[in-house]
Amino acid sequence: MQLSFSSITLPTWITLSRLIAVPVILAIFSWQDESTARIIASIAFLIAALTDWLDGYLARKLNQVTELGKFLDPLVDKLLIIAPLIVLVQLRQIPAWGVFLIVARELLITAWRGSPDQPKVVGANLLGKVKTVVQIVSIALLLLQLPGALLLFWVAVGLTLVSGIVYVIPVRNV
Repeated sequence: MQLSFSSITLPTWITLSRLIAVPVILAIFSWQDESTARIIASIAFLIAALTDWLDGYLARKLNQVTELGKFLDPLVDKLLIIAPLIVLVQLRQIPAWGVFLIVARELLITAWRGSPDQPKVVGANLLGKVKTVVQIVSIALLLLQLPGALLLFWVAVGLTLVSGIVYVIPVRNV
């Protein structure tokens, strides 16, 4: 597949902007003023997370769904979620094993989607979308050190695991 800058669609550029946001969010944590860094990192994170909705909406609306976009979007989404979780582990705000469960689920589902036994790429179900929203909100609350953030993180971990199971073993109508 030959790729040039002129062949990249607007939705794919938006996805790429989300990818660029990941190291920016991480770099913000090197600032000396931790409270300011947390506020700016959470704002940058939430803006980047909103672009996930925007690029998908525009891809469908403009009829610009591409193979590159279908490949990059879920990959960038995972990086956007995992990067701040690693920072939160480093800051000893959340336990590494909780993040491991999230990362393991994401890797296993990605591998399962790419399995030759799968006839086509299966899109995210409603539970998967709810999982993503809860992950995003919990990360933002954790970055801001707001009350209830840790509880919401554990809800996100639970939803992550349940949505993975439901994704692989869908409930069938009998």
